[in-house]
Amino acid sequence: MRWFKWQVWQRFWKVACLYWIGSERNGAIALLILLTLLSAGTSGIVVLETLQRGEVVSALVSGNLDRFWQALILFLITVIVTVPSLALKSYIQAKLALYWRRWLTYRFLNQYFAYQNFYHLIYFPAIDNPDQRLSEDINNFTQQSLVFFLIIVDSSLQTVGFAGILWSISPLLMVILISYGLIGTVFTSVVFARVLVPLNFEQLKREADFRYGLLRIRENAEAIAFYHGETQEQNHLQQRFRAVFLNFNHLIRAQFGLMVFQNGYQYLTFLLPFALLAPRIFTGELEVGSVTQSQVAFERLGAIFGIIIMQFDKLSAFAAGIKRLSELKATMTQIEHQNTTTSIETTISTDITIKHLTLITPDTNKLLLHNLSLTVAPGESLLIVGASGVGKTSLLRAIAGLWQYGSGTIARPPRSDLLFLPQRPYLLAGSLRQQLLYPHITAEISDSQLIQVLHLVNLPNLAHQDLDTVLDWSSILSGGEQQRLAFARLMLIQPKYALLDEATSALDAENEERIYQIIRKASFSVISVGHRPSLISYHQQVLQLTNESWKLIPAKDYFEEIIGQGDKENY
Repeated sequence: MRWFKWQVWQRFWKVACLYWIGSERNGAIALLILLTLLSAGTSGIVVLETLQRGEVVSALVSGNLDRFWQALILFLITVIVTVPSLALKSYIQAKLALYWRRWLTYRFLNQYFAYQNFYHLIYFPAIDNPDQRLSEDINNFTQQSLVFFLIIVDSSLQTVGFAGILWSISPLLMVILISYGLIGTVFTSVVFARVLVPLNFEQLKREADFRYGLLRIRENAEAIAFYHGETQEQNHLQQRFRAVFLNFNHLIRAQFGLMVFQNGYQYLTFLLPFALLAPRIFTGELEVGSVTQSQVAFERLGAIFGIIIMQFDKLSAFAAGIKRLSELKATMTQIEHQNTTTSIETTISTDITIKHLTLITPDTNKLLLHNLSLTVAPGESLLIVGASGVGKTSLLRAIAGLWQYGSGTIARPPRSDLLFLPQRPYLLAGSLRQQLLYPHITAEISDSQLIQVLHLVNLPNLAHQDLDTVLDWSSILSGGEQQRLAFARLMLIQPKYALLDEATSALDAENEERIYQIIRKASFSVISVGHRPSLISYHQQVLQLTNESWKLIPAKDYFEEIIGQGDKENY
C-alpha cells in the first residue's frame, strides 16, 4: 500500500507548505476559502439536482401534471445556478493553481541559483533533468494538488447529502456500498500501487532523458554535422526512445489491469441499486423516481468511497512527481549545508594564498591534489600544467569557490574581483552589448568604450555591428571569436585576478600573443591552465601537477627543462 505511506505525505507537505506559509499566503488562503465555498455550494446543488431528477421521473410515472411542471421548473433552476457556479469554480481553481505555480517556481529558482546549486547538481546524477522538475513537475504538482483537494472537499460534502438520500431509501444499500468501496480500495492499493508508482516515476525520468538528448542535438548541430555523426546520434536517440517505449509499454499493461477493475467497479455501482430495489418497486413500496435517486446517490457515493480506485493512475503519477520535487529540494538543501560546512576553508584576502590544499573527487574515490601550498601575489602570473585528469581545472574551481571537495585553506579576493574564463565561453541569448557586459548587463559603459575593446581583442567585424543586435551568437561566431569576445569581457570588467582554463585554445599564435600582451599591460593577475609551450613566456611561475603531487617552478627554468628533455610529454 505504497500510496498510503506516511513518507509520501511528508514529501507533499514539505513542498506544499512553502506557499501556504509564504509571502502570498493571505491572498492564497482567501482564494482557497472562496474555492471551498464554491465547492460546498455546487456540491449542495448537485444533491438537490439529484432529488429533483427523481421527482421529475416520479411525477411522469404518476401522471400528475402539476407535480411534473413544478418539479421540472425547480430542476431547471438548479441547472441555471449550477452552470455558472461550476464555471466560476473552475476559473478560481485555475487562477489559484497559476499563482501557486508562479510562487513555487520562483522559490525553487531562488534555491536553484543560490550557492550555485545549478552547478553543484551536476555532481548528483540521481537528480536527473532538473529543468523538467522545475517546469513540468511544479506545474503538475500545483494543478493536481488542487484537483485532489477539491475531490476531497466535494466528496466530504456530497457524502453527507447522498448518504442521507440513500439511507432514507435503503439502509442495507448504504451498508453494502461502504463495504464495496472499502474492499475495492484495499484491493487497488495492494495490487496496483507497488507497480504503478515506480513505473510512473521511471517514465518521467526517461521522457526527460529523451528530451534532453534532442536538446543536445540542437545545441551541437554544427559539430555533429562536421563529424557526419548523424547516424550515431540517431542511434543514440533511438536507444533513449526505446527506453521510453519499453517503460511505457509496461505502464500501459499495468494500467490495463487497473482500467478493467475500474470499469467493473463503476458499472456495478450502476446496477446494484436496481437489483436490490426492484422488488420494492414491483410491490409499490417505492416510487420509480426513488430508484433514480438511489442509483445516482449510490453511483456518486461509490465514486467517493472509491476515489483511490478511480483516481489511482493519476495518484501514482502525482506521487512520482512529488518524489522528484522533494528530491530536488532536499539535494539543494544538502548542497547548501555542504557549502556552509565545507572542509576547505575560504577567507578574503588581497592575494591568492593556498595552504595545505587537498582535492578529491565528489564521490571521494580519487585523490586529485595533495597538500598544495603557494601564493600568487597581485601582479604575478601562474601557469598550471599537467596531463589530463590530474586536477588542473578542479584547482581553478576550488580557487573560484566552485569545488568544495577536499581540505585546506584558500585565501582570495572577493568573488567580484575574480573572473573565470572557460575553454568554451558562455554566450547568453541577447544582444552584442549584453554579451560584452555579461554578467553585469546593466552596467553603464559607453558605446565608444565597447567598440574600442572589440578592436583591442581583434574583433573589428563585430565593432561595426549594432551593439543592440540580437543574434544566435554561439552559432554565428567561431570558437576563436567567442574566446576573443570573452577576453573583451575581461578587459571591461578588469578583475584583480583572471582564471583562464585553456581560454586561448581556439586562438592562433598571433591572436594568443596579442591577448596576453594586453593582459600584461593590464592591472590584474592571471592564473592559466594550458598545454601550449608558447604560454610559458607569458607567466612568471609554472605549477606542474602529476598524479597527486605538484611542483612549483619559475617559468624560465621550466621552459629550459622541457627544452632539455627534447619533448613535451609532461607538459
